[in-house]
Amino acid sequence: MAKRGGFPGGMGMPGNMNNLMKQAQKMQKQMEESQKALQEKEYTASAGGGAVEITVSGKKEIVKVKLAEEAVDPDDVEMLEDMIMAAANEAIRKMEEDTAAVMSKLTGGLGGGFPF
Repeated sequence: MAKRGGFPGGMGMPGNMNNLMKQAQKMQKQMEESQKALQEKEYTASAGGGAVEITVSGKKEIVKVKLAEEAVDPDDVEMLEDMIMAAANEAIRKMEEDTAAVMSKLTGGLGGGFPF
């Protein structure tokens, strides 16, 4: 009588599945370590020729704002606001670009299935 069910190749599959699980656990550990390292990094960007400097953490939090005295013009608050926004957005872009590059290396370009 023919054998029904099971996996082709008999007992080979459980060993492969165990190996696959070990690889997945290793990748998960590497991802956790990389995410922790990324969260501890800081990214700085400036605007207005250095008049405004913003630093963000890998946790997407602004950790430092530096304004040159000449950037603070009470008659042109809108320009200062624009420079702050530009510097903050650039610092966040740098952080996200670095995060994407690190995660891409870890996943080997697997794409899909990873929400980052």
